[in-house]
Amino acid sequence: MSLWIRYAHRWLSLAFTLTVIANFAVRGFGEPPAWVTFSPLPPLFLLMFSGLYMFVLPYTAKWRRATQGSGRMNA
Repeated sequence: MSLWIRYAHRWLSLAFTLTVIANFAVRGFGEPPAWVTFSPLPPLFLLMFSGLYMFVLPYTAKWRRATQGSGRMNA
């Protein structure tokens, strides 16, 4: 699961970058439609969730090791 989220995060970052570049390119021709202006937001929100998940992973792994280790000591 973690590996899949890392790959998705990489591809989402590419999609986000392309939508931001397209947004600036279209602005060169005048005021763009609303869907172009807001097109970077869906990948950005998905990047936020996948990034937060990957940020928390080391802390949860450390917590799991600590709880498993203390459980062995009490048994």
